[in-house]
Amino acid sequence: MTIHETLNAEGVLELVMENPPVNALPIADTLALAQRCDQVKYQPEVTAVVLTATGKGFCAGVDIKEMQAMEGHAGILAVNRACAEAFRAVYECAVPVVCAVNGFCLGTGIGLAGSADIVIAASGVQFGLPEVDNGALGAATHLGRLVPEKHLRWMLYSCEPVSAEQLHEWGTVRQVVSAEDLRATAHELASTIASKPPEVIRAAKASLLGIDHQPMNSYRFEQGFTFELNLQGHGDTAREAFLRGERGPNSAAE
Repeated sequence: MTIHETLNAEGVLELVMENPPVNALPIADTLALAQRCDQVKYQPEVTAVVLTATGKGFCAGVDIKEMQAMEGHAGILAVNRACAEAFRAVYECAVPVVCAVNGFCLGTGIGLAGSADIVIAASGVQFGLPEVDNGALGAATHLGRLVPEKHLRWMLYSCEPVSAEQLHEWGTVRQVVSAEDLRATAHELASTIASKPPEVIRAAKASLLGIDHQPMNSYRFEQGFTFELNLQGHGDTAREAFLRGERGPNSAAE
């Protein structure tokens, strides 16, 4: 298991992803993260969630080695279902989720950060969606919660990342802090939320879900094109190139 958790006296649940070297999430752990966020609904003692990671970066995407080791289309189907569940569960979590991003945030990481209520990042963090270079699509739904629409299109087509500092200017990253201060800052924000009446905060979260005008299930529509590209061979070609070491770390997302 690469998802570790602690619950402090204020009711702040910290979920930490730890799968070195780049926090590429295996299918089972992606589903475990979804399940853990869903369970919060039945834990009134939980007042807020901090989602973060150890190591070089927040998340470089899915575990491509695991996907390619599975027969036929089993890998791509399992990965996409797991990602859809994790993104939905973070988004629908009964309490606010503070996402603390370190190092880099790619592919699946974008889906998680874009689903969270609050995002903070360490200085210099790069946010990117290199799906086109991987013969796939997905998480533009979530990227759209972090960048303006026209810039989203450029990032999707070009696979160029954007800095945490730029996202802070746009107002989608609340704070940019040093890597050393990242987790402490996330807990300070979560503590502010935890200091409010828990039932009111849960009602506030539910109300925001109810008035959201961008359906998060549009990610499933995106995935349909990923399946088509995979059937055409584009996904396998890109993933095998990555496994042969012919593509750089920014292509390690999906």
